[in-house]
Amino acid sequence: MQGLGASWDSSHTELLPPGHRVGDWVVTDPIGAGGWATVYAGRRADAPAARAAVGHGESAEVALKIMPTAGLAPRQARNVAEAARREVEIGVRAGHPRLVRLLDSTVLNAPDHPALDGAVVLVMERATGSLRDLLDSGATEAEGGRLIAGICEGLAHLHRVGWVHADLKPENVLIGQDGSVKLSDFGLATELTGTHGYAPPMGTLDYLPPERWKAPLGERGVEIRPSADIWALGIVIHEVFASGAPLFPGATPVARGAAVQEYAAGRAPLRMAHGIPEFWRALAADCLAPTHAARAAHTAESLLERITAQRAGETASARRNRPGRLGRTTRVALLAVAAVGSALWSYAARETTEEPPRRIRVFNAERACQDRTDRDPRCSLGLAVDPMRPYTAGNVVPTRVWHADVLDADCQLPRGEAVIDESDLRSTHWFRVRLPGPDPDARAWLPAVRTKDRPELPSCPTPMKS
Repeated sequence: MQGLGASWDSSHTELLPPGHRVGDWVVTDPIGAGGWATVYAGRRADAPAARAAVGHGESAEVALKIMPTAGLAPRQARNVAEAARREVEIGVRAGHPRLVRLLDSTVLNAPDHPALDGAVVLVMERATGSLRDLLDSGATEAEGGRLIAGICEGLAHLHRVGWVHADLKPENVLIGQDGSVKLSDFGLATELTGTHGYAPPMGTLDYLPPERWKAPLGERGVEIRPSADIWALGIVIHEVFASGAPLFPGATPVARGAAVQEYAAGRAPLRMAHGIPEFWRALAADCLAPTHAARAAHTAESLLERITAQRAGETASARRNRPGRLGRTTRVALLAVAAVGSALWSYAARETTEEPPRRIRVFNAERACQDRTDRDPRCSLGLAVDPMRPYTAGNVVPTRVWHADVLDADCQLPRGEAVIDESDLRSTHWFRVRLPGPDPDARAWLPAVRTKDRPELPSCPTPMKS
């Protein structure tokens, strides 16, 4: 439980006081509590360092997730330790802008608080709240689409690198200070070995797929596949557009689980709330196919492609219907990018002697990557093979680039596949660039959201859509 948007549960009486030192961090206030963990707001113990972090565009505040083991039965303590290990492993191995960042891990030294002494502490980036906090007020179709697209991006990445989240729900979808979507709480995450993995028989009942209710429990746990996350995504989509209303009837999670099994057995229809937009209704229905086999075709990546295409169509329609629009689509695209204001800076504002006019500098919108010089793989960016296809892992060349790398661009394509970066800036504009390396003819495509430069370049021939 990350729970950064949850209220404090007063039944947890063993509280750390403000000012308590936790490794390099200091507790400020309690945020929330769950079954395995308590979460506090914190800051660096070194106040000047914290102010310096703010100066570099990062929040000085963090979330301290404290997972105690004192007083637990040996099996329970092992479960807590294993959950912490999974969170650390994903934080180290599977970092991504749509996953909450793990900043540090340590052990709590609190001899004055025996119930907490020796607890595992995970230090994470601080969020402003969770998706659960937003559900009561409902979401517009545009905002709901943005949130769900972010969830899909996180799931697609997790599944690509061989993990199942296994506990996707609104509480575990955090909203960053810049409004970005971050998946969190990987205590139940399961590493795949081939097509499936094994997980402990745990999870949030309202988000379990039908097969989990009767799954046999073996020595390694219950079998789980990525399609379990797809089912949970379908439930979340319904909640986003139904102001948090549950999809299946019942007064308790167990009663709603019985309704899930009735639906999966074909004895009850899938009844969604009125008012859910047709596109999202159809997408949720695909996610909620009653069997794993039926859901397997609807991967997080394929769902993201559908969402991206739908959002691009909505934007194009809005532009066509906008009064007084400019006649040239290239000009419209450039104005749309320029309208972001302070988020962009102009090539012309730089010294003209710094670089040749057809060279462009790579830009990573993830602030944590902008000051790094170690070329960490988690901060690398991909160059596309084909700008007319979705910008996904299967459409990326092996060569990677990093923030501030300089590339040679020879032409531009104003209307390729739409791309949305980590700050939710969207563009259909692409640059064809020469790949770094010995081959002078090797080319790939950089989306315009990955650079702030706008050199004057000729138009590229439109590639055939593959």
